[in-house]
Amino acid sequence: MTAPSNRPKATLWDTVKAVGWSFFGVRKNSAYQDDLAKLNPLHIIAVAFVAVIVFVVGLVVLVRHVVATA
Repeated sequence: MTAPSNRPKATLWDTVKAVGWSFFGVRKNSAYQDDLAKLNPLHIIAVAFVAVIVFVVGLVVLVRHVVATA
């Protein structure tokens, strides 16, 4: 059996906020250190993948809307 982890678990919202700040490019060092202690790298990858897809689809929809109205 494995020993239980002593690290606090992050919520989905914590992961979404960390990925959002990464997209924006601004993060305080203390918040970054908290993220390192709490967040699961696989969760970050999954949320970032979904965020990239939403971002790209949003850009495609925006460009199609602008081109269609021009």
